[in-house]
Amino acid sequence: VGDPVDPQKRRNLWKIAVLGAGSWGTALAVHSSLAGHNVRLWARRQLAADAMSRSGKNADYLPRCELPESLVVSADAEASMADADLVISVIPSRFLRSVWDEISYAFPAGAHLVSATKGLEDNTGLRMSQVLSEYTGGREASIMALSGPSFAAELVEGHPTAVTLACANLEAAESVQACLSHGPLRAYRNADIIGVEHGGALKNAIAIATGIADGLGFGTNSRAALITRGLKEVTGLAVARGARPATLMGLAGLGDLVLTCTGSLSRNRHVGVELGKGRSLEEIIDSMQMVAEGVETVLAAFHLGRRLEVKMPITNEVYAILKEGKPARAAIEDLMARTLVEE
Repeated sequence: VGDPVDPQKRRNLWKIAVLGAGSWGTALAVHSSLAGHNVRLWARRQLAADAMSRSGKNADYLPRCELPESLVVSADAEASMADADLVISVIPSRFLRSVWDEISYAFPAGAHLVSATKGLEDNTGLRMSQVLSEYTGGREASIMALSGPSFAAELVEGHPTAVTLACANLEAAESVQACLSHGPLRAYRNADIIGVEHGGALKNAIAIATGIADGLGFGTNSRAALITRGLKEVTGLAVARGARPATLMGLAGLGDLVLTCTGSLSRNRHVGVELGKGRSLEEIIDSMQMVAEGVETVLAAFHLGRRLEVKMPITNEVYAILKEGKPARAAIEDLMARTLVEE
């Protein structure tokens, strides 16, 4: 789909710095290393970097994946980003500012920058690429976003995976698209970075809602209803913020929504399932090794929906469960009892 990329560009090897040694950061680093690129994976904690270097595994996040010998893991941000052609930021949204406050000095001025974090900043509603632009000299037009239906464990196991690489400057995105597209990973270009980032972030709130329905014991009718009506909410808010509707029907919208709402590896769906079973949010979060971005995204989406007057009943009910302690079953009942409207 779209214009083909020159095969010659695929053979160019890059120096890549991946910032964030969680599951997705590790998966992207492993994938890029296996493609022959010179990859350095930055871990915020020295203990984590040492353990990964020593064992050849990321025991906390991708325990079944063997790290390639060529992959360098380091807690030194300056060494990790030195002379990099491409920097991929995979820092969880809630920590993005605090981490970049520490490491932005090391960002190489000429490098491409890709945000692979799915989220919105709670207090500002900013997209992740907008936050990163504040640390890179206002380069918002050239920053890219990588999103789409992609579980880290499946990528490193070699399962074919398709994602979207978005950038307002499609010419800049073309070379990065070729760099990342190898073996099981295929990237598609898209100029609508607003739509791609909103799709990746907002679907997490719907995944929590779908998990809640599953945890309450409801069936596939309920799941299909939440996914479909959830897509309407995601699209409505994204378009209100400047996205193209068609983008939300692509990989970064519908594709990611379906995966996250149905996949057994979905962290956000897991949070919802446990809420539906009656566990508290604090208990669930404390028991999780990995970050569920949807919890933070619900807060941002709720406030944005109110400010922009976008109807988001599912997101609003998830907010009531997370922040106001509303019983999950009561939230579902209230959704079903809303005033009848046209589709």
